Amino acid sequence: MKEVSSFPHAVQITEHVWIDLPNGRRLAARLWMPEDAGDNPVPAILEYLPYRKRDLTRGRDAINHPYLAGHGYACVRVDMIGSGESDGVLVDEYTEDELADGVAVIEWIARQKWCDGNVGMFGISWGGFNGLQIASRQPDALKAIVSCCASDDLYEDNMHYMGGCLLGDQLSEATVMAAFNSQPPDPAIVGDRWRDMWLDRLDGSGLWLKKWLDHQRRDTYWSAHSVCEDYSAIKCPVLAAGGWTDGYTNAIFRLLEHLDVPCRALIGPWGHKYAHMGVPGPSTGFLQEVLRWFDHWLKGIDTGAEEFSELRAWMQDSVPPSTSHQDRPGRWVREPQWPSDDITSLEYRLGHRRLFRHEENRHAFESAFEETLVSPLSVGLFAGKWCSYAALPDLPHDQREEDGGCLVYDTEVLDEDIEMLGTPSVELEIAADKPVAQVAVRLSDILPDGRATRITYGVLNLTHRDGHDDPQPLEPGCFYRVRVPLNGLGTRIPAGHKLRLSISSTYFPLIWAPPEPVQLTLRPEGCTLSLPERRRREDPPLRELGEPEGAPPMPVERLAPPEASWNVVRSMVDDEAALVVVNDEGSYRIPEIDMTVRRRTEERYSFRDADHASLRGETRTERGFSRGDWSAHATTRTVLTCDAENFYVHATLDAYEGARRIFSRNWDETIPRDLV
Repeated sequence: MKEVSSFPHAVQITEHVWIDLPNGRRLAARLWMPEDAGDNPVPAILEYLPYRKRDLTRGRDAINHPYLAGHGYACVRVDMIGSGESDGVLVDEYTEDELADGVAVIEWIARQKWCDGNVGMFGISWGGFNGLQIASRQPDALKAIVSCCASDDLYEDNMHYMGGCLLGDQLSEATVMAAFNSQPPDPAIVGDRWRDMWLDRLDGSGLWLKKWLDHQRRDTYWSAHSVCEDYSAIKCPVLAAGGWTDGYTNAIFRLLEHLDVPCRALIGPWGHKYAHMGVPGPSTGFLQEVLRWFDHWLKGIDTGAEEFSELRAWMQDSVPPSTSHQDRPGRWVREPQWPSDDITSLEYRLGHRRLFRHEENRHAFESAFEETLVSPLSVGLFAGKWCSYAALPDLPHDQREEDGGCLVYDTEVLDEDIEMLGTPSVELEIAADKPVAQVAVRLSDILPDGRATRITYGVLNLTHRDGHDDPQPLEPGCFYRVRVPLNGLGTRIPAGHKLRLSISSTYFPLIWAPPEPVQLTLRPEGCTLSLPERRRREDPPLRELGEPEGAPPMPVERLAPPEASWNVVRSMVDDEAALVVVNDEGSYRIPEIDMTVRRRTEERYSFRDADHASLRGETRTERGFSRGDWSAHATTRTVLTCDAENFYVHATLDAYEGARRIFSRNWDETIPRDLV
């Protein structure tokens, strides 16, 4: 990334300011703005998160906000209720309190003497979600938003219930938030009340995993703050960005299709990162695009924002399978509208271990036949993460490791390139021998040497075949026609390769397995794979996005090195298999505030043989902060297990001031399985 230290405006940084809300709560903020903004008001950009602006996002903020402020904006980074130095306790994600506070913060910003009354929102992940949600509340001052790596649907395209299946990332995210919620405010900001605030958080935040497991179908708990319920509520322009290895990219296609306001989209090869910091690369000049967007909608400058591509996407070239890519070869393509008239459905039918073009080889379907499978629980150990957080290596490995437990259907060797952009789907004629079952579908690029690179996948809880709000058990042996959407993709498969469709009855730990082993029966002649083929054409030259830029990074003193590992372990003694993921960020000191930070997370997902009751997910976190003779740290442990009837959650939280434990809590919860 190119470091930029000279800007059109000299930047003034205010380390801390209180925002007093009408409800009596105070939220903590950090400000960047032109030095003369008090005399010459400017538009403001809000980033609103629960992730500790004083320390844990300080490094990212140092790159983003001085850059935007240096180009004539007042940047306001706010910690929401119960996080950082802000008042209150955070009890769940996307609550009514959170969103009402966000609207009040925008109103507060618009009243400040340094703001000209125009406000934008800028955020990734949680900040991208609540940008969409707050926009749907239509605060008068909010004129445009930039929403990155976010979703319009809290149930299915978040990290909870993909296709009605319980995602392993639900446990992972609950663990992450348990760690964040157990951290103290900084005594240097809040003074002696820091300990009481900390104890309130430790005591009041609760066990989020239980809350989420209490809602295994798409009820009002999820729909109330999912903007897909009413796209028309969003009245301001939206710039949406994401990456092909992120978990939230499907929402971008829906926003483009359904929003009634100007909407532009950028999809690159990245994981869960801002595009100018994107991994896998290439990263791009995203902050320049953000400036063009806000300059147009907040300042009224003709920057050509109206000429933004409706969708600009990185068309990925074929690569060998790897759990880690630093860069993905490809090119930028543009679709001036979405859905695009240049995208047509390329259909394949299933035959015996074969994929046939819809118009070819009709004799292959003349005689009906059925195929059955019971996948081993090991199918999924090489799936990678549901959402790549660029904590590589977390991408899917060679899919030949998985295909032995699947029904597999290959095309002939392709005689010409296929370019796909959009969301594939598969229609299946399928039966199960149990009332609760699931199906996982993977599409892979088969290289001439046989290696298999997964390019997309989809999963479906078959009891959710008619929707997620009212699942119904299967009638064993009865055939159903179901549609399985696959994740969006932008991929060119070259001539000389093959496509492979792989179908399994489990995909653990990416999704939790059904209550007991299931035999699926497929009628291939009734199944169709539909691919979003992009018409081959010479794309016109596109405006260059430029190289990534940002303000100089925050100075850091590294005290202990980071460590990341991703291991599949198989014991031949007791037939136990486990996926073990370690993300240890080590420890470092932030000289600007004399704060030392320690962060470590470990995840372990395991099973024994074919025993579905042996499924186990265990996560551990450690977070610590210290300055001089003051130190505070907390550890969490969460274990998720099951039997055929219930999920079981055991969790512990321990907090320490110095070497003295000042808080401890255990949870033991039983949650009935609801057709999951």
